[in-house]
Amino acid sequence: MEALMETDNLLKQFTSAMVQLNPKELAAGKAVFTVENIPGHQTIFKAGDEVKKVNFLVQGVGRYYYIDENGNEKNKSLVKAGGAFTSLSSLIHHHKSPFYAQTLTSCVTLNVDYQSLIELSEQFVGWARFVRSAYEVLVLKKEKREADFLLLDATQRYQEFIKEFGEESQKIPLKHVAMYIGVTDVSLSRIRKQLGLT
Repeated sequence: MEALMETDNLLKQFTSAMVQLNPKELAAGKAVFTVENIPGHQTIFKAGDEVKKVNFLVQGVGRYYYIDENGNEKNKSLVKAGGAFTSLSSLIHHHKSPFYAQTLTSCVTLNVDYQSLIELSEQFVGWARFVRSAYEVLVLKKEKREADFLLLDATQRYQEFIKEFGEESQKIPLKHVAMYIGVTDVSLSRIRKQLGLT
């Protein structure tokens, strides 16, 4: 009973940031979503996996990353509360994920099978709005990240990172921050020194 109550409360809290679901829509969602507490530095999925779920991030920080042919990790993106762990190419086209997803801190996620989420969106207007809103958030984040890389220097990208992640930025290892903003560890250390953060 406690797990159901937790799912109900978290689902209502999480979705209300994007849409207002009526009690019937929330009840339908509660039937297909599950809550998961995931420790830090845990792999959510690997490159080569066919991803079938969306793990909406309620609390914590994670990352998406690639591993190149030399075994080097390259951060694709960082994920904070309000985001999600998934691979769209895997969900939509049933391709194997080209990247990995990992928690950086302990995380709480609301998990749903993608097909169940689509069915909810076909049956309920509120869930259709939620899915549209989730895609809009993703596209806007990607658009901003691309603009930042094209228009801002490394110091400005670091300042934007701090603004976006707020207090959570302190929980992210600096090597991951450096990869995220496209600089070396040494360059990030120099930027932080110039900004009086060391």
